[in-house]
Amino acid sequence: MKTGSHWENIYRTKAPNAVSWYRSHLDRSLTLIESALPDRKAGIIDVGGGASTLVDDLLARGYRNLTVLDVSQTALDVTKARLGESGKAVRWVCADATQADLPDQAFDVWHDRAVFHFMTAQEQRNAYVRLAARAVRPGGHVIVGTFGPEGPTKCSGLDVVRYDAGSLHGEFGERFKLVQSFKELHETPFGTTQQFLYCYCRLI
Repeated sequence: MKTGSHWENIYRTKAPNAVSWYRSHLDRSLTLIESALPDRKAGIIDVGGGASTLVDDLLARGYRNLTVLDVSQTALDVTKARLGESGKAVRWVCADATQADLPDQAFDVWHDRAVFHFMTAQEQRNAYVRLAARAVRPGGHVIVGTFGPEGPTKCSGLDVVRYDAGSLHGEFGERFKLVQSFKELHETPFGTTQQFLYCYCRLI
């Protein structure tokens, strides 16, 4: 998975709503988070959430213990500027999702939409899973969305891995108890559709 310079170039040359994965609101993710953790003090990390509006909507719903992690500082800066004063309540982490220095058992929810499928090497996926298992509290919630079996084979010029529920959950292993999986058709800003596959797990 290319990081750093590749994603910096993407966010420096394209508007946040001009990338294929953009959605004005991540309604399904919000529903899952609110149903899993109505406590507004819950610790939530949005992995790869750089320019996503998820943090905006979580703040609007009263959540305050929020962390946004992205490999692109430019993407993070876009969201900071959009949020203004309210963004000062958010922790911003610029790091690779396989190598980030995150505190142990700090989060009640780990959310990732459209990062994990860029990890084409097994060692990258293993490192990501180890980090999630360490950073999420036992009993915590892990929500990961990737391209589904009929999704694209490439995105932003990079190869991706497509998953069904069994193969995606299989990457995470027995410590992650599968609660729910579902497919979703995402309409891109360009009028095309992409199939996403979500797995929602609890960390044992």
